Amino acid sequence: MKAEIISIGTEILLGQILNTNQQWLSLKLAELGIDVYYQSTVGDNPGRLARAITRGLNRSDIVITTGGLGPTVDDITLEAISRAFSKKLIYNKKIAAKISSHFGSQCLDMPSGNLRQAHIPEGAKILENHVGTAPGFIIEGGGKLLIALPGPPRELDPMFERYAMPYLRKKAGSDWVIKVRSVNITGLPESAVDRKVKDLLKSSPPVTVGIYAKPALIELKIIAKAKGEKAAKALMDRIDRKISARLKDRIFGRDNETLEGAVGKMLTAKHKTLAIAESCTGGLISSRITDIPGSSAYFRIGIAAYSNEAKISQLCVSPATISKYGAVSRQTALEMAKNVRQISGTDIGLSVTGIAGPGGGTKAKPVGLVYIALAMPKSVVWKEFHFRGGREMIKFRSSQAALDLLRGSL
Repeated sequence: MKAEIISIGTEILLGQILNTNQQWLSLKLAELGIDVYYQSTVGDNPGRLARAITRGLNRSDIVITTGGLGPTVDDITLEAISRAFSKKLIYNKKIAAKISSHFGSQCLDMPSGNLRQAHIPEGAKILENHVGTAPGFIIEGGGKLLIALPGPPRELDPMFERYAMPYLRKKAGSDWVIKVRSVNITGLPESAVDRKVKDLLKSSPPVTVGIYAKPALIELKIIAKAKGEKAAKALMDRIDRKISARLKDRIFGRDNETLEGAVGKMLTAKHKTLAIAESCTGGLISSRITDIPGSSAYFRIGIAAYSNEAKISQLCVSPATISKYGAVSRQTALEMAKNVRQISGTDIGLSVTGIAGPGGGTKAKPVGLVYIALAMPKSVVWKEFHFRGGREMIKFRSSQAALDLLRGSL
């Protein structure tokens, strides 16, 4: 079955809110083996929305709309759907009573406009909203199926899982599933990853591979369609083994696994403790490390020593080192790493110093120059980087490189 998702709301088109519903619904439909062929966003215009719904019903088996079911005049989904299906809107007393009860339970007076939400296209199956006031509904006609859902994710998600998914599973009448696995890679540019897996990127269904570049991260997405999860997993495993053989330790995790999470697991497994000294990243690395639950088992201290004075007073960096080589230098990074390890009594000291910009760069030391150092009981290592991008991007790339250097040492 082919599906289409139509998101409704001028605020989405203007970029005022992030449309997470499309991604979430696509993932849920994939679990049912339903292909999403089209996604679109339409503003709060009745004519355009009605045309979008009609177009969707002409080219897809299932159309799912999100948003526009609220009580205000710019909530136009009900009218557009009734027009597309040539169905009257029928006032439903049970829905009206439920809406009234929703406000009464909070000791609030119900605005009269909310009664607009009690109108449902004739013959539609009602989907109850246990969180808000806008009910969803399913309507069928001409061999097509339309599911109307409220826009807020806290209302949409439980409504879809509780009512729409079982309905679609029965309608689909198939045990086909679409499964996706992300293989997460860092430390290589997209072109280098592409060269290593070029033949796999040309794979044809039932299993395909796509490459997606993100800041300081490359994702290889394996997509498999098969009868049953076990068969889909076997298809993905076969491709995953080939990717792993070629990219080896450049892979730090899969799906939602993060680089800081991978580092945390390794520190835990090896019973190592960590201290961090940061300059240009201003505490970002420490923040990422402590985003992981249980990080107190291995993370001891993070010092954001931004000024030269702080590097001297808090990290005991020699004034002579800064005077001779500068705050952004291999020598300063090494002292920062060694000293933060000594101050904290940890197994590992990690440091970063650089120029995040947009000002402060020179011809000799341009914006994006970053030094990262790692101090361990028997060795000290450092690396020089030249990052591009704005201030936030340079800070993030620096944190990613620091975590990857730490991961490599472990």
